[in-house]
Amino acid sequence: MILVTGGTGFLGAHLLYHLVNSGKSVRALKRIESYTNLTEKIFSYYSEDPQQLFNKIDWVEGDILDYDSLVDAFSDIDYLYHTAAVVSFHSNDKHQLIRTNIDGTANVVNAAIEQNVKKLCYVSSIGALGREDATGLVNEETPYRPSSKSSVYGKSKYEAEREVWRGMAEGLDAVIVNPSIIVGPGEWRQGSSQMFQTMWNGLKFYTSGTNGFIDVNDVANAMIVLMEGEYSNERFVLSSENVGYKQFFEWMADAMGIARPKYKAGPILSNIGSIALKIKGLVSGSNHTITRETARTANQKYQYSSGKFLKATRMSFIPVKESVEKTTRFFLRDFERSYKTSIQ
Repeated sequence: MILVTGGTGFLGAHLLYHLVNSGKSVRALKRIESYTNLTEKIFSYYSEDPQQLFNKIDWVEGDILDYDSLVDAFSDIDYLYHTAAVVSFHSNDKHQLIRTNIDGTANVVNAAIEQNVKKLCYVSSIGALGREDATGLVNEETPYRPSSKSSVYGKSKYEAEREVWRGMAEGLDAVIVNPSIIVGPGEWRQGSSQMFQTMWNGLKFYTSGTNGFIDVNDVANAMIVLMEGEYSNERFVLSSENVGYKQFFEWMADAMGIARPKYKAGPILSNIGSIALKIKGLVSGSNHTITRETARTANQKYQYSSGKFLKATRMSFIPVKESVEKTTRFFLRDFERSYKTSIQ
């Protein structure tokens, strides 16, 4: 039996689809207050009978911050995928990031050991890699050095990784994946999928930075390959290509049939924009994806290597341009459906 934490989230839902679609017996952890709407929506992107697949999931209530609920949920589990996490670059989410990402992962590791889980796959992030002072390609061996420029999110994932390494030292068989920016259909108002909504709303600016990108289905399939193969007590960077934000935005705009962003936003202008949006958020009570941390990152040139993973598995990744175009088709389909519903 397989268990997935974070199955109501973007990556977790895609992982669940691939697992149940291949005939695996799957249990998914769900908090009492969370909903499965996004999971069902994501299943509908890939299946003609999504409800039939969705109904194969054994949903159990639990919370990674509630240790006893994990011990119960992990009973008779052989393989455990831990995707549950808080993803935020807002400073006011620091406490939640630490509790969920670090303390929650510690609970998952401890419960897995107690229940004799055979293998764990932990989803970390490129934010947990040592990229701040790196020159050239960042890989699994690039040492992490916390600095004032490091995001709280990145620090939380790094510390969570340490909990997994601690579990390995105590006898837990595990692998860690460090995906770059994940591209794919999901909740268009949050996470990386929100980039498509932002572009559709009329994004006018681009930045000079470079980052790694990878399709969400590549991440899910890579995790399954690592769990089912003879890979143990290692970490793997997952990134398809290093692409400039300008190019990435242009691919999105072209796929949507709208004007490309034509104004370059340097570090100063990006920072001013993040401050303005923060003030707006304080007034409206909402959070925006553009913060000082994301604005700074958008002007940095980060490059990542998945050479270790590709050599070990002989897999190949979807080109980022193809991933953008495919995701845009899902976005436009959802937009058309919501528009028709609103005028009825």
